[in-house]
Amino acid sequence: FVFCHQIKLAFFVAIVGVVLTVLGVGTEFWVELAPPKSFYNNQTCLTAHYGLWKGCTKTLWVADIDPERESCGPAELPGESNCTYFKFFTTGENAVMFQKTTQKSESSAAMLAMFSLFLMVMGAICITMSLSKEILFFLKPASVCFILSGILVLLCLVVFHQSVLALLASDHTVPLHHELSWSVSCIGCAGAVLIIGGILFVLLALPYSPWQRCLPQKDSSS
Repeated sequence: FVFCHQIKLAFFVAIVGVVLTVLGVGTEFWVELAPPKSFYNNQTCLTAHYGLWKGCTKTLWVADIDPERESCGPAELPGESNCTYFKFFTTGENAVMFQKTTQKSESSAAMLAMFSLFLMVMGAICITMSLSKEILFFLKPASVCFILSGILVLLCLVVFHQSVLALLASDHTVPLHHELSWSVSCIGCAGAVLIIGGILFVLLALPYSPWQRCLPQKDSSS
C-alpha cells in the first residue's frame, strides 16, 4: 500500500504541473507591451498584452499609473479593453499591435503547447491504468510522457520569447517597453514540476526499488 501511495503522490505532483500548464496556455498575460505614457496624449495611454491565442489592447488613464513608471501600464489597471483571437490557424493572418506584426513562430509555440498537453493526457492515462490494473509497466511510458511534456512546455516558452523579440524588431515606429507577465511564470513552473513528476515515476519504476511492495505481492499471491 505504501508503494501505491507513492504513485499517487507523484501523480499529484504531475497534476499540479498539468493545472499550471492549462492556466498558462489558456490566459493571455504572457507578455505586456507598453509605449511611453506621454506617447499619445496627456490623459490616456494604450497598453497591450497577449498570449498564444488571444491579444488585448487596453486604454488606461495616465492618472492611474504610478508616477515613477515611464511606460503605460500595468495591464491590470482599470480601463477599456478590446480583445481579439489570433487567426494563425484559421485564415493564416498575422496580428498587428502598435504597427508591429506577430511572427509565425508564435503559432509554433502554440503547437508545442498543444502537443505537450496531449502528452500530459497520455501520461495521466498510463498512471490511471497503473493504479487501476496494478501493472507497474505503465509507469515507464508515463514518466516519458511527463518529462517530454515538461521539456516541450519550456521549449514553448523559449519559442514564444523569440517571437516577442521578432515582433519588437518588425517595426520601430512606436517605441515599446515589454515585460513577461504571470502566465509565463505559470508555464515556467509547470515545465519544472512536470519534469520532476516524470523523474519521480522513473524512480518508482526502477526494478531494484525497495518501495515495490504493493503490486508484486498481489501478483505472487495470485
